Formats: sequence, structure tokens, C-alpha cells
Amino acid sequence: MLTQNATATAPAAAAAPIDPDSMICYFEGRFAPLREAKVSIMTHAFMYGTAVFEGIRAYWNEEQGQLYALKVREHVERIRNSCKVLLMADIPSVDELTSLIVEVARRNGFRQDAYIRPSFYKSTRAIGVKLHGLEHQLYVLALPFGNYVDVDTGIRVGTVSWRRVQDDALPARSKIVGAYVNSAFAKTEAMLNGFDEALVLTADGHASEGSAENLFIVRDGILITPPVSDDILEGITRAGILEIAAELKIPTLERSIDRTEVYVADEAFMCGTGAQVSPVIEVDHRAVGSGAIGPITAQIKDRYFDIVRGRVPEYSHWVTPIY
Repeated sequence: MLTQNATATAPAAAAAPIDPDSMICYFEGRFAPLREAKVSIMTHAFMYGTAVFEGIRAYWNEEQGQLYALKVREHVERIRNSCKVLLMADIPSVDELTSLIVEVARRNGFRQDAYIRPSFYKSTRAIGVKLHGLEHQLYVLALPFGNYVDVDTGIRVGTVSWRRVQDDALPARSKIVGAYVNSAFAKTEAMLNGFDEALVLTADGHASEGSAENLFIVRDGILITPPVSDDILEGITRAGILEIAAELKIPTLERSIDRTEVYVADEAFMCGTGAQVSPVIEVDHRAVGSGAIGPITAQIKDRYFDIVRGRVPEYSHWVTPIY
């Protein structure tokens, strides 16, 4: 549980170079410089990947002098669900955890885009593969963060041999730290084969997602995305894209997508906290549509980036002002 009250502090006066070790985090019940946040190599989460996390972007709006955190409460609700899956109880409430995340960002005073990562981890120092009977702790860190993949000119994607983890083996809807080794296998295979990102298939051969992104394609003016039953992460950005599409009156459909259907799509893009909205211009050496960013993708992408920087009052429920 939280042991220190969050109190507002003023942001830094200028965007001076940042020493990563001096950035403020929340670690095991207190605010501290990142350099002081240490765990033992015997920590269960370090040894077995028994931790859950969220990645939350924060966007700097220069005109307003404001930093906006994106969909904080939705991320908090999802990490609490992930804790439930990993048998972690006594998790702070949505309001408590939201306030703490905002305070960590505020204390760092970023005047640029940033990334906030809360994580609950099994902190018991022990050998033994299990989930029950272990203590857990919380950390929240924040750091400056730019683009994770290309959002301007488009990315080249390659189908990989690794399959997406199945829900009956390792829950795909939860952001479990150990599960991201699956993503690492996929990403590295794709990049070593000369691509920017991976297309990962389900065990039965349907397109599931990227290494750490949800997938959308466009066919005949309809925006299509795999259903949650195809072992995808129930993406917060994915849900936001569907909300934008409804506003723009773009028809949407959630259904399974075959690998070759991505080849013949009119448009495609991947999305997520890290990826944001990343147009896909090539899959397995085949141009998607014209090989350039398509009109529906461009419309959604432009709307998304206006929203996340707090420029669209109708979407004020998406963003939380940091200061």
C-alpha cells in the first residue's frame, strides 16, 4: 500500500540535460532518486519475471506549457487486473495509484514527451517457481521518451516464426513482465531479417499483433482489427483508435485476420503506447496498398496526436494535466 502522501511541486524552469540517475521515482513506499532504487538479484521478479507493468505516455504541449499524461486511469485499471491474474492482493485503489503516477511525473518537471512505468513485482527473495505466498512491492519511474518506431514515413513489417503466447499458457491480456520475452524473440527476428517490426501470428495462423503493438488493417473503407480472443493485449490505444474511428464515422469490425489478408489490405497500421500510431507500408516485402501512408490511417493518426497533446477539448477525458 502507499505509505507517503503525494504533494504537488513546481516543474523545472527549463529543459536542462537530465541525469537519469537523479530522476525521481517511487520505490517501495517512498519517493527517491532513481539511483537509490535497487533490488537484490534474489528478488523473485528478477529471477522468474513475476511482475506486471504499464507504460503510460505523457505529451508536452509547448503552446500551453503543459504536460499531459494519456489515459492514466485506464492504465491503472488494467494493471490492477494484471495484479489479480498474478495473485497480488491489497493493491492501491484507482484514485491512489493515479495520484501517485501523476506525482512522479510532476516531481521530474519534464518539459518534453515522457514515459511513465508503474510496476508491481514479487519482491520476496526466494528460489522457487510459484505465485502464491510471496510479497510484492511497487515502483513508478518516469523518463524522457521520444518515438519508439517511425510514425511519420511508415514501417516495414515481417512475419516471424514465433507465435503469440496463448491465454491458456501465458495470459496475453495481462502485461506480465516474463511474457515480454516472447515479444523480444519476435522483434529481434524481424529486425535481424531487415524489418522494422514483427507481425506475430496466433497458434492457428491468424494475425495477432506486432511485437508490442495492436494491429489494424483497412479493406474497402472498413477498419478491421483482431478480436481479443486472438490472444491480443486488450490495448488501451486500440480502444482509443476505435473511439476516434466512431467520431470520424469510419466503419469498424473486430474479427480474425489471415496473414495474406494483410498483404492485400488497402492500408495497415500498428498502435500502442510505445508505437503510438505507426503506419505499415510494407509486409513481407509486399507493399501495403500504394506503399505509402493511406488516407484513413493519416486521418486517424493526425487526430490522435492532436488529442494526446490536449488540443481537442472533446477528448479532455483522455488526458490528465501534470502541471
